[in-house]
Amino acid sequence: MARALARDGLEVVATYARDEDAARAAGERARAERLSISLARCDAGSSAEVAALFERIGPVDVVVHAAGFTRDRLLASMSDRDFDDVLAVHLRGGFLASRHALPAMLARRWGRIVYVVSPSGLVGRRGQTNYAAAKAGLIGLCRALAREAGPAGVTVNCVSAGLLDTALTADLAPDVRAELIDAIPLHRAGRPEEVAPAIAFLCSDRASYVTGQVIAVDGGLT
Repeated sequence: MARALARDGLEVVATYARDEDAARAAGERARAERLSISLARCDAGSSAEVAALFERIGPVDVVVHAAGFTRDRLLASMSDRDFDDVLAVHLRGGFLASRHALPAMLARRWGRIVYVVSPSGLVGRRGQTNYAAAKAGLIGLCRALAREAGPAGVTVNCVSAGLLDTALTADLAPDVRAELIDAIPLHRAGRPEEVAPAIAFLCSDRASYVTGQVIAVDGGLT
């Protein structure tokens, strides 16, 4: 996603929370492709860290909130921390980034905010009540904020990304992965490169009349 936006001419700041090796590799790839992407460590669910990030980088035109992780288990055995930590990164993270970015966007009367959500937030999935609640919350946040920010020319949308071959899904048990793929009409997992164009479109002038929407890139799952 960062590379797609950089190819469209944006100066991109991509954040990571823990995996410094992966971040370094991404930075090296961006330099090799001569893309304007810098990297910053930031816990998306931390008010202090998000505030420090925006203080460092200043006003932005575009926010893509794609931070996330899972802590799956049945609700009966889910701890408070399992629930709170997932909502903090996904839902609170989207709120924090938007709150810091919005004043400058409103002042300039132009801005793009995109939240990456999931089919789990639309149809639910067994063992993911925390994750589904967080993603559904982001959809509600998107639709309400679209109405608040629309008069100033700021659009707010969601991209619902289905099963993708990323680090987040690398540890899926084979039987779980097979079950998920069986439910997808295209019968395969997607690639990040197949989601990035939708996000790049929503962040561009081409999508100036699109707001409050959830665009599914999920192989037909929903």
